[in-house]
Amino acid sequence: MTGSLRWTMPFIQVVRERRHRGKARPPGIAGMRGAASSKLVFFRSFESRRGRSSLAPSYRLRRRSMCGILGIVEPDGESANPQTVARMLSVLRHRGPDDEGSYFSGRIGFGFRRLSILDLSPAGHQPMSTADGALTIIFNGEIYNFIELKHELESRGHVFRSSGDSEVLLHSYLEWGSSCLERLNGMWAFVIHDRRNNKLFGARDRFGIKPFHYCNEAGRFIFASEIKSIRASGYYRDQLNEAVASSFLVDGRLDETDETFYRGIRKLPPGCAFEYSLEGSRFREYRYWDIRNAVTSLAADPAERFAELFEDAVRVHMRSDVPVGIHLSGGLDSTSIACASARIRQQTDASGPLSCFSYISPEFDESRYIRATVAQTGARLIELETSPEELWADLQQMLWFQDEPVHTLTALVSYQLMRATAKHGIKVILNGQGGDETLAGYPNYFRHYWNDVEHAKGLRQAWREMGAFYNVHAGAKPARLMAQLFMRRSFYQLWKSSLYRGFVGRRRQKRARNGWFAPDLLRELPKSAPRTSADLSGALAYTQMVEPLPLYLRLEDRNSMAHSIEARL
Repeated sequence: MTGSLRWTMPFIQVVRERRHRGKARPPGIAGMRGAASSKLVFFRSFESRRGRSSLAPSYRLRRRSMCGILGIVEPDGESANPQTVARMLSVLRHRGPDDEGSYFSGRIGFGFRRLSILDLSPAGHQPMSTADGALTIIFNGEIYNFIELKHELESRGHVFRSSGDSEVLLHSYLEWGSSCLERLNGMWAFVIHDRRNNKLFGARDRFGIKPFHYCNEAGRFIFASEIKSIRASGYYRDQLNEAVASSFLVDGRLDETDETFYRGIRKLPPGCAFEYSLEGSRFREYRYWDIRNAVTSLAADPAERFAELFEDAVRVHMRSDVPVGIHLSGGLDSTSIACASARIRQQTDASGPLSCFSYISPEFDESRYIRATVAQTGARLIELETSPEELWADLQQMLWFQDEPVHTLTALVSYQLMRATAKHGIKVILNGQGGDETLAGYPNYFRHYWNDVEHAKGLRQAWREMGAFYNVHAGAKPARLMAQLFMRRSFYQLWKSSLYRGFVGRRRQKRARNGWFAPDLLRELPKSAPRTSADLSGALAYTQMVEPLPLYLRLEDRNSMAHSIEARL
């Protein structure tokens, strides 16, 4: 059994009383499925704008801000135009309504929008440069261990003019270069203009919590936190990416690659960095971290070690000088965050109640778990009340913020919950997004676990595990579960064959030729779709790197920033 499997399994085996844990569903809208409706509105919006730009209507820490970043590198011989940067900034106001800044150096133009999480101080203004002007940074995110990094840098002779994490990140690059990424704990997307080496250096956090999009065409490099900002530059003309569109329309796939619905606009993948050499306009992207190669270690008591790490993570996530709230679903992930937050607040004598925001769906009522958590923590509960008509009324506006389609109307509930959070004066929110994908929280992970058990300990032990599962959850009996295990294993082996993948691809194409899709769209349909792994570690890596986590993180970022809220996951 691998190290990652050892520390994961104690948490998989928690008995679940609810089938749909922590995933509130929105009320249904008669005659309409969520994904279908988002397709309709998105593609109508795309068609109407083809060829046009997207211009459109606690705990004291120090200076912190979340934001939107953008930039452009013009071709050789051209200077960056302030009006271009201004247009790009105008559509990112929601990401930072408190301040904006810009920076120009020959071909380079940077733009920054700031959401202040403390006072709006000149010392925290971006773009930010070192004292000698050798480095200039624009940064979106949070470096949670910046205090520790700052102390280490000061011991090495660095002098700081501000008390925030942006300058610490800048000096970390100054001290360690690209290796600084190994030392960061947080969520980030940033770009540094390095005049010493005549290049741009940028990176995105390990899981891709913070967004980064770019377009590198015709000798011009444009990047931004959101697609709409690149479209507003005036240099990009809308072109539908038929391969991405066909994957969505035929297979319902979203955010599984680094491509977007806009041909030529790509995402910097999670755990990746890039260098853009100004001499020759050369772009190089590389991966600095991969969960599949992450070092694992065995703890004497995995559950106890996890609890320590979890408590510490919640503690640093609560560092803020504005009110911090929690989105509470009743599931294990957000409930654990609420309870840990309450303990930490009690230890530090925090004033005022902890605010929890919830949507309680009549179809999947988890109110008893939510109210039990509120009673335990003494939190103040604010419930979102909505209706199918209200959800439908917000769909087009929500899609404008998202830039791309969504999978279900659940995304609209999240959008409205963020709006309700903002109306109560909360600027920082904690929730358990990503907990299921990193800790094997879905029931389907059991089959990957049984696969590992059978490999490591044999059929008899796997049978015992299946029997224990049946005794708690009922459903399929062990004999059927075992048969399904070997059937799935056969399919995983078959998938390694190019002949079999070709056969599946041809059948998929044939099913899609039903009169709904244009032939040119079907020609772009990828021949095969990604497949998960049979083992648990591989399955977890798939859900974190391919689907569904990348989609969930995109929804979380756009919905929170639409209402100028910092979401910490």
